[in-house]
Amino acid sequence: MAKNTHKGLESLGGLVFSTNRDQPLKHDPDDEEVIGPGQQDLRVTLDRKHRKGKVATIVTGFRGPDTALSELGKMLKTRCGVGGSAKDGEIIIQGDHAARVLDMLLKEGFKAKRSGG
Repeated sequence: MAKNTHKGLESLGGLVFSTNRDQPLKHDPDDEEVIGPGQQDLRVTLDRKHRKGKVATIVTGFRGPDTALSELGKMLKTRCGVGGSAKDGEIIIQGDHAARVLDMLLKEGFKAKRSGG
């Protein structure tokens, strides 16, 4: 028996149709105001799950547009000399670089803490 996956209009993410021409139809995360580094509360953790035993450093809690997230991710990956990704409000850096990433974030003016073991 097929499972009903329809969750209602709320699952569409807000306003779907409007006759008001000045009303935006969809929220665009790139239109968000850039929040200053001192107002960001970031968490730096190490993760081994779903990575075949390999370690990754993860930075979560970033608020702001995707472009600012990508720039921060690129800076961290470049300074650590490793690969990774930046999407969905988190930055993934390959390898155990938690201490180095934490130091870099603090020097850039972010409020960052080490989370997890």
